[in-house]
Amino acid sequence: MAVHELAGKPAPPELLINVPRLVSDYYSRAPDLGDPSQRVAFGTSGHRGSALRGSFNDAHVAAITQAICDYRRAQDIAGPLFLGMDTHALSEPAHATALEVLAANGVEVRFHQNLGYTPTPVISHAILVWNKTAAPGRAVARADGIVITPSHNPPADGGIKYNPPHGGPADTAATGWIERRANALIEEASKAVRRVTLQRALQADTTVAHDFITPYVDDLENVVDVAAIRAAGLRMGVAPLGGAAVAFWDVIAARYRLDLEVVDATVDPTFGFMTVDKDGVIRMDCSSPYAMASLIGMKDRYDIAFGNDPDVDRHGIVTAAGLMNPNHYLAVAVDYLFRHRDRWPADAAVGKTLVSSAMIDRVAASLGRRVLEVPVGFKWFVDGLLAGDCAFAGEESAGASFLRMDGSVWTTDKDGILLNLLAAEITATSGATPADGYRTLVERFGDPVYERLEAPADAAQKRALAALSADMVSATELAGEPIRQKLTHAPGNGAAIGGLKVVTDNGWFAARPSGTEDIYKIYTESFKGRDHLARIQQEAQAIVTAALQAAGAR
Repeated sequence: MAVHELAGKPAPPELLINVPRLVSDYYSRAPDLGDPSQRVAFGTSGHRGSALRGSFNDAHVAAITQAICDYRRAQDIAGPLFLGMDTHALSEPAHATALEVLAANGVEVRFHQNLGYTPTPVISHAILVWNKTAAPGRAVARADGIVITPSHNPPADGGIKYNPPHGGPADTAATGWIERRANALIEEASKAVRRVTLQRALQADTTVAHDFITPYVDDLENVVDVAAIRAAGLRMGVAPLGGAAVAFWDVIAARYRLDLEVVDATVDPTFGFMTVDKDGVIRMDCSSPYAMASLIGMKDRYDIAFGNDPDVDRHGIVTAAGLMNPNHYLAVAVDYLFRHRDRWPADAAVGKTLVSSAMIDRVAASLGRRVLEVPVGFKWFVDGLLAGDCAFAGEESAGASFLRMDGSVWTTDKDGILLNLLAAEITATSGATPADGYRTLVERFGDPVYERLEAPADAAQKRALAALSADMVSATELAGEPIRQKLTHAPGNGAAIGGLKVVTDNGWFAARPSGTEDIYKIYTESFKGRDHLARIQQEAQAIVTAALQAAGAR
């Protein structure tokens, strides 16, 4: 994709959303379920859409929340539901809708006091702490949660996701049930949706204002060596990108006496303070050098700097060398953590998604740790993190979490605050930034080149790609090397990957259909340089085309 002329520049006024119109459409526009794009559809991170497109409106959120209430009853989940939201313009009205439905259903809901913003990992942490300490073993005491967020998506978007009692993203069994129930409710004109006014909801005995900040911040010292960060006297900068972490960072700095500056505490639903992303869209992606251009421009003021997306499940690490590639940072984090957490289980694995860099595999092998390679989606790491079988879990899109110092679970969802503070810990204890650490890994294991491409695919081709079997791939070589693996199921858990991954000794590609566009995504990596990567990319498309033809999708 070509870089847009506005990429990395301040957002011009014409890109800013009309917030009153957006909120008006949220309440006034009814979804047309005859249009597939306006139906409730849970992807890897909940249901997302925009009121302007009729895909995220009051009727959607009310039906989804009612479906979650019905699901809770069916699963005997009777403890509190922790409700969070980020700073997108649609999050405030959606939060109100959810409160109205939860109160009408008699659900004990805990929302951030003063209607404040709550990061996704903080909701996961709250669920896990409650379920560990409150009446253990009693099913009726189990807590769960809802987060109102479309993550790093553009300002006009909204989203809602459900975290069951395990604290992480709901699995497909749960989301499928909720999705079907919500669409059925909308088809029946939402007659079965229970609802009260917002005033009554806020006055209900079951609606409880909650301090989400203090318990989470106080607990951070049990997962990150904040004492080492303080002792090193690091000068740190953080850009919340107008997101839900904005009220957390000053508290963290004060609680642990850290030299940490919030470079911009602006909360603006238009996100007009952002620099524009690669494609000319305002997108609060802390892994994008274009969206993070303002913080990158300040990098020389700090020993280490970092950012988060609006719901704080992603991290972006900035050093004197610039913004780190997420794959590079994950490899450094794995190398550091497994050498500095001596209370972690000796047999705990390194978790990675199948489209993350093979540098992680090489680092894990050097540490004597097995790799748990799973399909895309953080939900696949939940069980391993809960049990301590997976000590670190990360994905190439700048999301990760890891265990507490004592080897017990911290969160089962991605935690951007945690990974940011880890970058400071690495710098404090090693005297070198994570970027320096990656250069050391390159000297030991090679210098991989990683790229993601897109190719056109119609609906039939996407279905065929998702249903491929390994024997449909006739190729025996990729870019001059013997093919070692042809994967349509993840080696870590045997789950279908919804596509194809082909692996050689020094390179690989993975192809997956897009859930929303008529394209498929091709992830590629080579340890033999850019020319070799170009061969992988060219041959990957040929292999996928041949496999689709063999499957009958022409």
